[in-house]
Amino acid sequence: MGLTFQCAQENLIVRLSGDLCRLNEETLFQQLYQTAEEPHIRQIQIEGKNLASWDSTLAVALYHLKKIASERKILFCSDTLPKDLNALLDLSLAVDRKPPAPRDNRVDILEYIGERGIETAVAVKKGVAFIGKALASVGKMLTGRAIMRSVDFWTEMNNCGPKALLIVSLISFMVGLILAFVGAVQLKTFGAQIFVAGLVTIGMTRIMGAIMVGVIMAGRTGASYAATIGTMQVNEELDALKTMGIPIADFLVLPRLSTLVIVMPLLVMLADFAGIAGGSFVGIFLLGIPPEEYWKYAWQAFDLTNFLVGVFHGIVFGFVIALCGCYYGVYCGRNADSVGIGTTKAVVSAIVWMIVLTGIITFICEVIGI
Repeated sequence: MGLTFQCAQENLIVRLSGDLCRLNEETLFQQLYQTAEEPHIRQIQIEGKNLASWDSTLAVALYHLKKIASERKILFCSDTLPKDLNALLDLSLAVDRKPPAPRDNRVDILEYIGERGIETAVAVKKGVAFIGKALASVGKMLTGRAIMRSVDFWTEMNNCGPKALLIVSLISFMVGLILAFVGAVQLKTFGAQIFVAGLVTIGMTRIMGAIMVGVIMAGRTGASYAATIGTMQVNEELDALKTMGIPIADFLVLPRLSTLVIVMPLLVMLADFAGIAGGSFVGIFLLGIPPEEYWKYAWQAFDLTNFLVGVFHGIVFGFVIALCGCYYGVYCGRNADSVGIGTTKAVVSAIVWMIVLTGIITFICEVIGI
């Protein structure tokens, strides 16, 4: 009873019988493995028809025997073993359990710089080409040759115009209110609270109104453009338009670009007056400034040049937001995750470019004395 083995010429015969649970025969196992590795052994034969019960200890011992046979390329016969034990042995050697060696993903610094440079050059080339197509579509629209449906134009006008009035008014009112609070903190120390009116008026009309509208529209409308066109890319609708010979720049980009460039200056004007109203709320009701005095100083601080500079910012921001949203929609991938990534990139890129262009415009205005 138990585990025994013997050599018969070139065969190693291992006999299993009875209850072989909880085997603790390390010396016997080592002798068995050494015998199996002897050069004259050309076959290992397991006789287990009298095996009553077994556990993992026996399975491990047979696994080592079968592995030795596999490495030496000799026969391993285990037909008389129970089916479940045979299946376990086959499974144990079906795959290599040795973990793969870790890959060395390190890149040489020059190679890394080269790859980033090529990627940047390709991105710049795609961006410039896209802007060129968009401007060409604007030129065709002005000459009446653009393939653009009027229903798309008015639909986008409604989405980025009337539907944005409430949020633009609310946010701009709160920004004007915050500007008044911040200004009052310092002006109160000099007893000059009345100049809060001028501070809010100049700040909102010069730049803050345009920036707040730009940020709102980048998150609201720019993201919508990227998601809508990106979903069309996933559904292969853009491929269908190209197959039918319809320019994407005319059919999809132009309605969104033209409406946003038209609507943004109007929203900036609304934001300016909402912000001034928010400042008046603080000045009149919290700082105790008489209404007629507040509005007199606000009107004196109002300057048409500052107002037009803010409106010009709105036109530029509308152009940037529309281009970023449409660009990342057209060039997004073909799965749902790519649409989300493209939408995020559209919002982030629009805000970054708005800030960059604000700095450039401010510098130019300072140089030419505006």
